[in-house]
Parts: sequence; structure tokens; C-alpha cells
Amino acid sequence: MACPGLGPTGVTVTMNRVAYQPLQQLVEQIFLRAGCHDDEAARIARRLVRSNLVGHDSHGVIRVPSYIDWMRAGKVVPNQRPEVVFDGGSFAVVDAGFGFGQTAGEFALRLAIAKTEEHGVAVIALRNAGHLGRIGDWPEMAAEAGKVSLHFVSTSGAGLLVAPFGGIDRRLSANPIAAGIPVEGGRPIVLDISTCSIAEGKIRVALNRGERVPDGCIIDGQGRPTNDPEVFYADPGAILPFGGHKGYGLSVITEILAEAFTGNGCSDPKAARLTNGMLTIVLDPGRVPRERPFGSEVDRLITFLKSARTSVPDGEILLPGELEARTEAARVATGIPLEQATRHQLARTAASFDLSADVLEVNFPGAPNAAMS
Repeated sequence: MACPGLGPTGVTVTMNRVAYQPLQQLVEQIFLRAGCHDDEAARIARRLVRSNLVGHDSHGVIRVPSYIDWMRAGKVVPNQRPEVVFDGGSFAVVDAGFGFGQTAGEFALRLAIAKTEEHGVAVIALRNAGHLGRIGDWPEMAAEAGKVSLHFVSTSGAGLLVAPFGGIDRRLSANPIAAGIPVEGGRPIVLDISTCSIAEGKIRVALNRGERVPDGCIIDGQGRPTNDPEVFYADPGAILPFGGHKGYGLSVITEILAEAFTGNGCSDPKAARLTNGMLTIVLDPGRVPRERPFGSEVDRLITFLKSARTSVPDGEILLPGELEARTEAARVATGIPLEQATRHQLARTAASFDLSADVLEVNFPGAPNAAMS
């Protein structure tokens, strides 16, 4: 069963709507104090806060405490410059040296875009990267350069969360797939999905908000269906693939392309640190001879899709990425909603570097404290 959203448990959770600029400045200061150089601290902060802006709270500032813990434990290394360990023209292998994924991801995409400009196509195998954050960042980056892209991502084994179809035990990572299509004069079409029914970060958000997750998303350690995030973490349980055998099949292919092919290493329960592998394929649509221009065909498809009758009155057909664009505009205008647990976790991390986190308790002007019940 698909996971359509999160449902309340009846627990009241205090929410503040925090302006994104001071939130981003706080996160940047945390990573500066932790030892990141100016550019890397700014990059991490920008990427994490933007995840919140577009509505992917699971990959936003809720990740800051984990990133800092990994850094302190030596599991992610600040200020690493990714290295091109093999360059075969349109194909390259990049080793991130266990550096931050935000730095590694940007390096890999800049390299891919440059190679696509030269060859019309680029394939980049990225390995040994820290958590790459919201994978939708990378097709967006390619689309901004006018390129089509496809991305397969997994972890080496420290991120095992998902049971294989018909199984109980954790054997796979969330294994996201992302793709981007440039749209002339408009925002790109961006698909960003995990091959499991719910991202682990969304389970963590539900835990912090006192919410339950929908049916068909998670099981407990005995393989029994549950909606309780606490059970998922305490037992521990596993996430189910989306769409049964179909999501499982996509997950297996993603695992092989992102891990075996890149050299990052497939699911290994003995992995000492979480590393991401990403296989990126970037294409220049202008290199393909065709009777109908690529851009006009994309526009024609968009118009045709949106002309469909809707299943509910006054409904609307949205394209992949459109909801994120609307959420970003709304949250820029009214603030990013952060529940109390996340604010406290972030404040504790800030305090460990003698930083004030008062900005987290300043509600966006004109926005009353929101209570989720």
C-alpha cells in the first residue's frame, strides 16, 4: 500500500513557524563551529533548510544532530575535496573520501554537467559520500543547466531499513531514485522517490510530532504491521517496499547500480559508517536530432496531462515537483513549521557549540503558534 501521509495520534504537539533565513544562519554557524570551512558550512545549511522549504522535513534540519554526531565520531570528514579516481571521457568515478554529501553531490553534478557539455552524455559513479540529503537537489541542479538526469542512490549498509518483499529483516536501504527534466520558461519536472513505502526521516518526523504512520508502511521486529514509530525504532522493525514486489524490484536494481557499480559496496550489516553511493546519468537533450524540438514536446505533454478531467470537483493535475515549488513559496512567506522535539534537539546541538538557538522560538511574524492535535 502506498504511504499517502501522516496521521495524528491525538497527542498535542507545539509547532513554531520559523523564518528560513535565521534558521539557515543558525545551521551554518553550527557547522562552522564544528570545523567546516565557510563554503561547506553554508552549503550544508542551504541544502538542509531548502529541504524544509520544499516540504521534505525528513531531510531538513532534523538531520543536523545526526550529522554532528557522525562528524564527532569521525564517520564523516569535514572539508574533503572529492577526487576523480577514474576519468574515461564521458564516464568518471568520484571518491568523496567520506566527506559531506552536500559537497560531494555538488562536485559530482558540476563534473557531470561539464562532461555533458563536451560529450552530450555523462555517467558519474560517486562513492564514499556522506548523507547526500534530499536527492531531488541533484536533478534540479542538472535541469537548471538544461540537462536531463537520472540518479540512483543507496547506502553501504549502515542505513539498512527495508525488508525485501516477503521478508521481515532489514536488508536494503531506502534506495531513492530521482530524475529531472528541464522545462523551457518554467520550473523543471523533478521526480524524487524512495523505493520503500516511507522514508525513515518521515518516520522520525512522525515520532517527534507524536503522530502515527499510515497502514502498510512499517512492520515490527516480528513482522507484524504497526503504525507506531516508537515500535519501529525500539523493536526494531523494518520499512516495506512500496507497491510490493514492484518497489522491491526497483530497490534491488538501485542497490546494484548505486553500490556494486560505483564501488561503494552493497548492503553490509557490518558497515561502520553510513556512506552513500550515487550513479548519475546526465543527457543533453539538444544533442538528439529530431523533428519536434524537445522543449515543445515537453510543453505539449504538460498541457495534455493537465487537460485531463479530475477525479474530484475543482481538482488539479500536478506534475512531479510542482507541490514542492508551491510549498517553498508558502514557507518562504509564512515560515518553516518545526515541532518542539526537533527544535529542542537542534537547540541542544547549538548549545554544545555555545550558540544561542533563540531563533527557533521566534514565531514567524503574523503566524500564531500552531498546535497539532
